[in-house]
Amino acid sequence: MPANSPRKIIHVDMDCFYAAIEIRERPELAGKPVAVGGGSGRGVLTTCNYEARRFGCRSAMPGFKARRLCPDLIMLPVRFDLYRAESAKIREIFTEFTELIEPLSLDEAYLDVSHLHSKAAAIAWEIRERIRERTGLTASAGIAPNKFLAKIASDWDKPDGQYEITEDRMDDFLIPLPVEKIWGVGKRTAEKLHAQGVKTCGDLREWKESLLMARFGKMGSSLFRLCRGIDDREVNPDRERKSLSNENTFRENIFELEEAHERIGKILSELIEDYQEKCSDREIRECFVKLKFEDFQTTTAQKASHRIDVDLYADLLEEAWHRGQGRTVRLIGAGVRFVSAKKPDSDPNQLEMFDS
Repeated sequence: MPANSPRKIIHVDMDCFYAAIEIRERPELAGKPVAVGGGSGRGVLTTCNYEARRFGCRSAMPGFKARRLCPDLIMLPVRFDLYRAESAKIREIFTEFTELIEPLSLDEAYLDVSHLHSKAAAIAWEIRERIRERTGLTASAGIAPNKFLAKIASDWDKPDGQYEITEDRMDDFLIPLPVEKIWGVGKRTAEKLHAQGVKTCGDLREWKESLLMARFGKMGSSLFRLCRGIDDREVNPDRERKSLSNENTFRENIFELEEAHERIGKILSELIEDYQEKCSDREIRECFVKLKFEDFQTTTAQKASHRIDVDLYADLLEEAWHRGQGRTVRLIGAGVRFVSAKKPDSDPNQLEMFDS
């Protein structure tokens, strides 16, 4: 490939992967609202089909809440081994086109097909057709010159569709794009941007990089680049995430442990959702809670665990809180650390994770 040729990146995202497999195995469920997980205790949905989503159900939602939204919801137990086996079949299809494959979870991956002469859109279509023929499942795809845009594009024509963002259409696509679509922009960052009158990538382009960095730290530099469609990250087949976490810095410090317990609940909900979206094939080895006190000193409490256990996080929060010896807390974080996927004896068990 010539040095100045645009890259051809495809992001493949399976449609309602776990639910779709279960419906394939039980055709009588077709057309009915179906969810996987969330059937016991404080369990949460791992995924649900589009019929259930019309009622407001979504992944990482507590099962009891999903039941209230959709009384006829069919909730099935997680069968992690089956999903892993289907994921392996799909990965094998990817290797028929390229070795440059970066899995994000069991149901999505980046592919770099820059070295192939065929058009990227045609390759994406052929990949999706082979997935349909060999597994009976549907996939959506995004095609773009970089990972950032390819991932956004894969959501543009779901389910069972694909969308391409070419270099000559990048500005037309990005200028009206809501800032919430930018990688790394969560609810709180979006609220801060909206408060400054920044609703779209076009609005964000009016800001100098130095000002964005002053307001948002390192994230400011990322915002400056991504709103212009600049993303130089390579598709990395050897990438391995070691941990996953979420944290929140509060406008006003927290004085009471009871309030800290209330705040960490939302952080854990976001952690579960991120795990489902990004790392569902990874085995958890440890859970941790991080606190930053009023004097900016930090402490981390951790304990070995193979699942996200709400009660365990409550204990870790109390352990870390008491280390403050009366100091107020300005930041709370919660996360997990993973077993290395390269270990031959690794046996991820997602089912345990969603029983918490």
